[in-house]
Amino acid sequence: MKRPWNLANIPVYSLATYAGGYLNMNICTYVSAVSMDPKRYMVAVYHNTQSLYNIQRSDTAVLQLLGKQHFALVNTLGKKSGKLYNKEKYLTKKKELEIWDDKLVLSNCAAWVKLKKRWEKDAGDHIVFLFDVTGFKTNHAHVLMLDDLREKKLVRI
Repeated sequence: MKRPWNLANIPVYSLATYAGGYLNMNICTYVSAVSMDPKRYMVAVYHNTQSLYNIQRSDTAVLQLLGKQHFALVNTLGKKSGKLYNKEKYLTKKKELEIWDDKLVLSNCAAWVKLKKRWEKDAGDHIVFLFDVTGFKTNHAHVLMLDDLREKKLVRI
């Protein structure tokens, strides 16, 4: 039997972070809306990552709700370190980026949510961030889910 935290089929996100003129993206599943008014999200970012470095030096990020068509990007975004691999260069070459609300984002996401950082707290092997939502755009409802990654054996849960 699965552990309780592995039972739910949850959406797969990527957090686009920006620092020093550079973009990095990761894969996030530790994401939750935590307030309706004002609208807020909690996002956990793994220690010792480029995403963590970026978001600790910036007040804004874009939470990207991935679509099923992004499945092929999961290994690059989630299993390659932005400290060692230029994900922006890779995504540009693949023509996977566009501008939304003055930010470079992954094209054709199910949704984009612009975030403003409120606080951060160490939570074990991740740092938890609380963000205010400052804008969003919903594009489609073909959301990439954790069970999609499980079926393709990209994650073992």
